Amino acid sequence: MTQTSENVTWLTQEAYNQLKAELEYLSGPARTEISVKIAAAREEGDLRENGGYHAAKEEQGKMELRVRQLTQLLEHAKVGESPADDGVVEPGMVVTIAFDGDPDDTMTFLLASREYASSDIETYSPQSPLGTGVNGKKMGEDAEYELPNGKTATVKILEAKPYTG
Repeated sequence: MTQTSENVTWLTQEAYNQLKAELEYLSGPARTEISVKIAAAREEGDLRENGGYHAAKEEQGKMELRVRQLTQLLEHAKVGESPADDGVVEPGMVVTIAFDGDPDDTMTFLLASREYASSDIETYSPQSPLGTGVNGKKMGEDAEYELPNGKTATVKILEAKPYTG
């Protein structure tokens, strides 16, 4: 299967290892622990009025959702590979933009999933309105994206370089 840049998640080796460890824990020991909690709560009797049972079932549902999210994310992960340093905006790039062409109103961010980077840089998903607008643009080009209020904003790509962590 060929992966497009839209469904690829760029991860550092450290981030990949952390997410893989979380998935292994949730898929193994955590599943066993929640099953024990549910069984113990079930022993308490009437399930309709059993707060412990319902809390454990809700916890199980959240855990299973996270397992599915992690599984999908790791299936589409590219680890330790940086995009080409060719000035084209794509996931894994640190992008500097100017709002409405104003060179004094700038922002620098990483175009990637939040799991990719440490907390030292603001991160925007390639699927976000801003990420969708700038993805594939070259330095010097303008990009448009839709704001939450439905209006359109324009930014100019000032710089795009691979994230080095």
